[in-house]
Amino acid sequence: MTKTPRKQAVAPDAPVIPSVGEGKRGEQGYVGYLMRQAGAALRLRMERALADYGVTPPQFNVLTMLVAYPGISNADVARLSMLTPQTVSVIVANLERSGAIERRPHAIHGRIQHIDVTPAGKALLKSCRVRTREIEQQLLNGLSEDEERVIRRWLVRVAMEGGGADAIAE
Repeated sequence: MTKTPRKQAVAPDAPVIPSVGEGKRGEQGYVGYLMRQAGAALRLRMERALADYGVTPPQFNVLTMLVAYPGISNADVARLSMLTPQTVSVIVANLERSGAIERRPHAIHGRIQHIDVTPAGKALLKSCRVRTREIEQQLLNGLSEDEERVIRRWLVRVAMEGGGADAIAE
């Protein structure tokens, strides 16, 4: 696919910024920047794919964690979703308002609340997963099983060496 170069900036002596995939925004770029650029592109694709369900990527992540690990605390949801506890509180409130989850008091600890995903929430998550799997499949198109395995191993190693999700939400 041929990229059209960006138009010259307003000032005639200003540099031309390369398009994604070119120059420092391409294979010659810093790995950290390229990961951030790829993450932003993935997030945009996810936002677009989930928009008509009224679900944001962070809401999708929180709902996924609540289904995968029933009974976990808000703090655990935050760590697993790589979000702040405050953001998770807002997301949980929004998911509750939409009917995707229900909160109920803990049997022993009065300040702790259990979060249960409702049948409507599970159905919503199932629909969202169809779309997110399509995006992931598109990301992996053209890669051999060995290449995919190497990429997955590398991404996990990068996360583990940096402290993983546990370090992000702290």
